[in-house]
Amino acid sequence: MCACTSCNYLDVVPDNVATLDNAFNMRSSAERYLFTCYSWLPSEGEYMGGNPALTAGDEMWFLTNRPDEQYAWRIATGNQNVANPLVNFWSGTNGGKNMYRGIRECNIFLENIESVPDMSASEKAVWTAEVKFLKAYYHFLLFRMYGPIPLIRENIPVSASVEEVKSVFRDPVDGCIDYIVELLDEAIAALPDAVQFDIQEGGRVTRPIALTLKAYVLVTAASPLYNGNTDFASYKDPDGQLFFNQTYDPQKWQRAVNACKEAIDVCHATGRELYEFQPASGEDLSEETITELSVRNPLTQRWNSEQIWTNTNSIGGIIQSAAQPKLLSGSSMPRSRLSPPIKIAELFYTENGVPINEDKAYRYEDRYSLKQSEESDRLYLKPGEEIPVLHFDREPRFYAFLGFDQGRWYGTGWYSDDDNMYVDAKSGGIASSAGLNNRSATGYWPKKLVNYLNVATPNAYNLQNYPWPTFRLADLYLLYAEALNEANGPGAEVYHWLNLIRDRAGLPTVEDAWTNHSTQPAKYTTQQGLREIIHQERMIELLFEGHRYWDLKRWKKAPQVLSQPITGWDIYQEDAATYYRVRLIFNQQFRMRDYFWPVRESELLINRNLVQSPGW
Repeated sequence: MCACTSCNYLDVVPDNVATLDNAFNMRSSAERYLFTCYSWLPSEGEYMGGNPALTAGDEMWFLTNRPDEQYAWRIATGNQNVANPLVNFWSGTNGGKNMYRGIRECNIFLENIESVPDMSASEKAVWTAEVKFLKAYYHFLLFRMYGPIPLIRENIPVSASVEEVKSVFRDPVDGCIDYIVELLDEAIAALPDAVQFDIQEGGRVTRPIALTLKAYVLVTAASPLYNGNTDFASYKDPDGQLFFNQTYDPQKWQRAVNACKEAIDVCHATGRELYEFQPASGEDLSEETITELSVRNPLTQRWNSEQIWTNTNSIGGIIQSAAQPKLLSGSSMPRSRLSPPIKIAELFYTENGVPINEDKAYRYEDRYSLKQSEESDRLYLKPGEEIPVLHFDREPRFYAFLGFDQGRWYGTGWYSDDDNMYVDAKSGGIASSAGLNNRSATGYWPKKLVNYLNVATPNAYNLQNYPWPTFRLADLYLLYAEALNEANGPGAEVYHWLNLIRDRAGLPTVEDAWTNHSTQPAKYTTQQGLREIIHQERMIELLFEGHRYWDLKRWKKAPQVLSQPITGWDIYQEDAATYYRVRLIFNQQFRMRDYFWPVRESELLINRNLVQSPGW
């Protein structure tokens, strides 16, 4: 495993020699089994297929298909199947970890931890709580992927009869949520507020982590996909039991509100706060650069104040190389393959903090026409270049999260406002010279994923690796704002949590932005209007972090958004007039069956009580 620090608690790989005869006969061997339970955490920060949310939707695209690496992207291009499903978390094939195997390991631990002789009762309680959390998390990952799933409360004995094995059924959606929350509540009661040493124990579960997962689970349960979804009214088990509740329950949103508030309070009490970049003594940086690093670094700076849970099973190394364009001639690195489409670039607000199609002052209809950049644009754009209107007058996160032709790339060995590097992406430019596979398919790169302290030279590319942040505070604030609006409608409390994030990003408040700059000035005062604002704020702030794909599904927006064409610039052209032509790359389609993964056909032959996912 690639390590970003010195030896870490989760860097220990199970030695595969422990058996139930000796795994729990002393504390040291029980601790190795605890490592085994953690080892099933997915590698969320690796783009090669371990996290489907990164490439199975529409955030990233590739120039060429590499089936051995890009399991999730093959889902985005319509190649999911029942014979051998891609990113299969049920059986652990085609880029997916076997979550049911992980649950089985957790159950073995829970069944045996009390027999360890040389441990205190309090330590056993903490380890038990950690494993209950992991068991809940693995169930939730399956639930999010497959919908109603079999709940494995206890392991089926190896000696079980065929009939006992076939007695496993999928559980209804509400039953799945209730069981996951029950496990989390049991864990929360015994977990510590913090680990003692971040470097050695970073990634171990604490109470803020468990409370944040509970909030996320309950927001998911209250969302349209799971709360009164009549689209799946015919989806039943062999006994006729409905898997999806058919009546919308507003109390689910209030339950989510309470869970989010409790998680935020505990996170604040234990020192979590929104990250703000602080220049070193004597470091003279512009406000623009400070804002850029304030919104980039919550993801890539190790163990910062905003991170609630970082997954040290997943280290951002390969993904950084894939996210960065080549900036220097003579270098074969980075790999430069991850490519956000134009619709992702259009997602960001204008500098006034409203969508580009709502801003009264923005030239939306002319967004693909060219405009010459000036010296005053140098902290965002290279002066004296013909650049699309789309790249002018955008919010700071646009420039912080995206790399593109003639856009500034801060960091990578250049850390001065007076010594700027700019991407040269047109045909014949440095960024286009890294080979057939190592260039952007669209003309954009996900800069947000790249640690600004990485150093590129003509001969080497030195990475500052970071553990992947599964949860951070901005995510929790946005969940809370969403739940508050759904439960009670617009109000000062909702605006407060949104504005904390917008202020960090250098934007005016929701109230000021829409009142003064939007063609829909009253939008934020209605529940539906504020819902759209919250959704877009979430999609911008958490872009490239593995949330957009699941959010679009739980909001039931996936058929609309994930059926829009994937487009990019005409990357094979040398001059601005021809390079900046919108090029169709792929006609993406999302069907109703794509809401949930198929179960592999061979699993259904073993147990015919397992109903196939709808549409498959």
